Amino acid sequence: MRLTLLSATCAAALLFAAPAALAADAAPVAPVHYGTWGVDLSARDLKVAPGDDFFSYAQGSWFAAAQIPPDQTSTDSFYVVYNRTQDRLRGIIEASAADPKTPTAAQIGGLYKAFMDEAHVEALDAAPLKPDLARIAAVPDKAAFTVLMGQTYGRFGSAFIGIGVGPDPRHPQINILDLGQAGISLPDRDYYLTDGFKAQKDAFAAYVQRTFTLIGYPDPAGSAQAVLALETRIAQVSWAAADRRDVVKTTNPMTLAALQAYAPGLDWSAFLAAAGAPNQAEVILGEKTAIQQIAQIYADTPLETLKAWETFQVVDGAAPYLSKRFVDSQFAFQKLLSGVEVIRPRWKRGVSLVDGSLGEALGREYARIYFPASSKAKMQDLVANLKTAMAGRIQAASWMAPATKTEALLKLSKMDVQVGYPDKWRDYSSLVIDPADLYGDVERSAAFEWAYQLVDLDKAVDHKKWSMTPQTVNAYNGFEENKIVFPAAILQPPFFDPTADAAVNYGAIGAVIGHEITHGFDDQGRKIDDTGALRDWWTADDAARFQVQAAKYGAQYDTYEGAPGMHINGALTMGENIADLGGLLNALDAYHASLHGAPAPVIDGLSGDQRLFLAFAQVWEEKARPDALKEQMTSDPHSPGKFRAIGPTRNVDAWYAAFGVKPGQTYYLAPEDRARIW
Repeated sequence: MRLTLLSATCAAALLFAAPAALAADAAPVAPVHYGTWGVDLSARDLKVAPGDDFFSYAQGSWFAAAQIPPDQTSTDSFYVVYNRTQDRLRGIIEASAADPKTPTAAQIGGLYKAFMDEAHVEALDAAPLKPDLARIAAVPDKAAFTVLMGQTYGRFGSAFIGIGVGPDPRHPQINILDLGQAGISLPDRDYYLTDGFKAQKDAFAAYVQRTFTLIGYPDPAGSAQAVLALETRIAQVSWAAADRRDVVKTTNPMTLAALQAYAPGLDWSAFLAAAGAPNQAEVILGEKTAIQQIAQIYADTPLETLKAWETFQVVDGAAPYLSKRFVDSQFAFQKLLSGVEVIRPRWKRGVSLVDGSLGEALGREYARIYFPASSKAKMQDLVANLKTAMAGRIQAASWMAPATKTEALLKLSKMDVQVGYPDKWRDYSSLVIDPADLYGDVERSAAFEWAYQLVDLDKAVDHKKWSMTPQTVNAYNGFEENKIVFPAAILQPPFFDPTADAAVNYGAIGAVIGHEITHGFDDQGRKIDDTGALRDWWTADDAARFQVQAAKYGAQYDTYEGAPGMHINGALTMGENIADLGGLLNALDAYHASLHGAPAPVIDGLSGDQRLFLAFAQVWEEKARPDALKEQMTSDPHSPGKFRAIGPTRNVDAWYAAFGVKPGQTYYLAPEDRARIW
């Protein structure tokens, strides 16, 4: 498990009302603070010059002393907040299990009790798997297998093609079906294709073989090799992670008839009908050529290999909800994949299950207890200030023509900001939870989730629906909806503290807000207009000047060694890096504006700008396991924490002035070499 922050994403509930209590009243929330005014000064390493390593200057002492908990891939500010939030959720869930006062509490508590009844799960062993595995074994031909693959949406199992529902990039007022590459089990295609991940690939092969052995599958070794060979072929035709984030390349509309002619290896009508989406006039293909070639691989693969692959997918997906021998086998593989030392305690895994299955039901109670109206109001004020700052940066951009500025300001003015929790809550009343049927509960929850997506297909986009729950420690920009969302859980220290120094809140949550705003104008967001439609609203000269600065900035990240022997991919991380820089600049401008011309106070010998930059850097405190870093740098568009602190700051003139950074220091950049994007 790895936590990352601040992603740009494409993302029938009851009308909002004050959440009803699920259980007994919660104990008062103990305040959490960092230092006396919002920054942990003891974390710094003052032996390091800020210009030589701002990450270490800001938190080098913390880094030297930090110990990664054995059940985590890293220790960082996100995990601090995540673990605090999980403890709070545990209290809500266990109170619901002990004394369910409402039907929703009974669902929350019932699912948790089903997971925590380890003796019952152990007694069942592999029995819950048998109907699903028998269904696969009975498939007589490729046509029937195509139907089975479609039916995996809402069941354990998998498919060679991913399906989702989201706004049509050309007409973002209406939802459409999205198709994307799928079919591999490892985190990225590079795990199959490069020598640097040989150990992980070998461990995967051993895990597949162990899985087949556990269920008594014929020829476990041979079947595992067939599965590995199949997934390797899929990896060979799959798109690289950097290409997959390109909104133009991944927007390929096609009628169903044209898709059948383009990729004839799969019966698309049968597949989509089985998935619950029949009679689609048009779909959006993501990785177009990969989908075509994966369909051909599917056509060329023997039925017995397909059945072995699907059998593994079912068991792998179900393993966390089966007996200890399945759990331990899966963890032995995950341990090598991420470097984590021990499996998370069962209660943590149970909380994660409830959180993932009944997210808004749980989040409604979380928001009631832990997110006061005063925090929401202050956050909304900060957002308004950051939007004003971004408007100023757009107006001042010397490289942007007036016509493009007008379009950019229009998009910014229409950007919808949603804070804390959604205005409309999901209704889970039709989801059946049985405390004695964990396997069935999980499968029914998956079916419920897929049905929730399908109900929106071909209908108007509901902008009040969220892609994250209130208890998610993250934030996002929904490109096609032109909205940004800040869940309640991220609005706590060290990101946000109503009692902290203003410079700290601007450097921490202010930069987060600015980050999400900037996503609307990063290398991908800039291709989307004020309505959320994919449209080139830039002049050719403006686009060229933007690309020059973006390339300069990306080249810097290509030089950063994020893990031993492995450099950051500046193309893969470009959008997040631009958002980090824009977020910091906007936060700085908004903080200065908040002073209304008065000098910033000096606190503990630190100027306002110094405090802001320190707060920004400490948001990115991170100590991670090498294998987890390698996985992140291969498939995740976010840079490692160290370079989220260093990369943006060295491109900000005010940072040089604040800390007296001079030529000759490691991360000094001459003014003409600093990226000037937003």
